[in-house]
Amino acid sequence: MELRPELLPPVVATERLDELGREIDRIAGLGGAEAREAVAAFKEATGHDYEEFREYWGSESREEAALRAAWPRHPRVPDVTRDELVEIVHRIMTGLPPDQHWYLLVLESSTSHPAVTDLIFWPPPDLESASAEEIADAILSHRPTTPL
Repeated sequence: MELRPELLPPVVATERLDELGREIDRIAGLGGAEAREAVAAFKEATGHDYEEFREYWGSESREEAALRAAWPRHPRVPDVTRDELVEIVHRIMTGLPPDQHWYLLVLESSTSHPAVTDLIFWPPPDLESASAEEIADAILSHRPTTPL
């Protein structure tokens, strides 16, 4: 299925990725207060929260980290349809980083389910081995509760 352009990973200029990658490398070589200040400035410049900044090396490449930093933090897309949710979940289930990370961001930002990632990667017993369609239906069936 084709997805609307706003649901697809944004294209980021090579120059921007290089710039972010160089800054990631520079910060990775720092320590102490200097590193904390550099991470704070990076967070401010990108709009992302980098509590895990020092650990990115173990989970993603420099290029993936730069791309993630270039993307919007909360890519909220209103009115995502069931068919689009099915496609997004399918792409997460079968995809690889960095696109997989983008689709997780879209899913988390555009749905109200509090543990949408868990439905895919750590499903409850009734969703073990579930299809993308079944997971999309579980996401859509969630209704947020409001405090009394």
